[in-house]
Amino acid sequence: MPIPTPFHSRTSKLCYSNHWKAWAGYYTVCSYGISHEPEYLAIRHAAGLIDVTPLFKYEIHGPDAAEFLARATVKDVRRLKLGRVTYLVWCDDEGKVVDDGTLSCLDEGYFRLTAAEPMLSWLDRLSHSYDVRIEDSSDRIAVLSLQGPTSRDILKQAVDADMDALRFFGVVRCRIDGIDGWVSRTGYTGDLGYEIWVGNDDAERLYDTLMAAGAPYGIRAAGLDAMDVTRIEAGFIMNGVDYFSAHHCLTEERKTSPYELGLGWTVQLDREPFVGQTALKKEKEQGSERLFVGLDIDWAEVEAVFDLYGLPPELPGSAWRDGRPVYDENGQWIGQATSGVWSPTLKQNLALAQVEAPFAKVGTRLRIEVTAEYRRHQVTATVVETPFFNPPRKRS
Repeated sequence: MPIPTPFHSRTSKLCYSNHWKAWAGYYTVCSYGISHEPEYLAIRHAAGLIDVTPLFKYEIHGPDAAEFLARATVKDVRRLKLGRVTYLVWCDDEGKVVDDGTLSCLDEGYFRLTAAEPMLSWLDRLSHSYDVRIEDSSDRIAVLSLQGPTSRDILKQAVDADMDALRFFGVVRCRIDGIDGWVSRTGYTGDLGYEIWVGNDDAERLYDTLMAAGAPYGIRAAGLDAMDVTRIEAGFIMNGVDYFSAHHCLTEERKTSPYELGLGWTVQLDREPFVGQTALKKEKEQGSERLFVGLDIDWAEVEAVFDLYGLPPELPGSAWRDGRPVYDENGQWIGQATSGVWSPTLKQNLALAQVEAPFAKVGTRLRIEVTAEYRRHQVTATVVETPFFNPPRKRS
């Protein structure tokens, strides 16, 4: 059964909805109130504090750490400078994605990798010819994600590091109310935001410190439902939803490459061999059969479908992940929308989708399935650029 995170003594007192779910073996809050909307609005207009401790975390030490990681992932992380973070994926020998996460360079020969799934055995198998030590630190490091336009101002009240100097995808060692930890300018919301990393024993003190510092800045505890809305607005993919780890796919069709997921920019091909390189070079030369796109679903047409039955339009209260067929304008199936949401900020009905490559051009009009009164209909969905939401404050 799930176990509590190191912040449970604080989050459980705030979660009056009693709406929890299991994430990587931990109890995590879906929404603190009966609706996630106030938490979403805090992220977009003030600051939301999210417990993301269940992320899998690996400390990779040693003289060959950078060489090993450059072999294991699609990016040449030997170029990653001290105090910098990068987003990347790693693949199997066929160039299909196993998982995605962030990699932080914390010191010379010292990196921290995050993952959505357990990866210790995978990393261990690849490390045999390298002088590295890999530690699964998932159970000893607690992590809070502080996201939103006032997040920097809050941290300036609590952290001894210079938050004005911490650039996008930077990481710095710091002290927070006497606690040793790290702050990275990262997150899963597509907004200005930070993640704070401390030992489990300091978790409760960290939570109290941030909530007290954030009180004048509109801080609010936020759950996974609110974060799911923001990550779709940001165009971020999710393992097990928008793609499936190659390790778990029962069919070849379910596997996806970085290029098919819109992550070709993470692949650095022309260097020493890395896992999946040969297959990825071939795909780069020949082109991908499928591509990942953003869809803007025509709201007027959705209203018209429900109007056929004398009903107001109906949408899920939170982000959906159940998958929807996507067709060309002639009604031929050409892919699937993997997750979507009504964006309260953009006032658009959005989806992330994988479609056949000829239909991936921005501006292409497709059709997506909508169900009303147990009957299937199709409405227009236009391919648009992602991220849907990309405020300047995220990088400024």
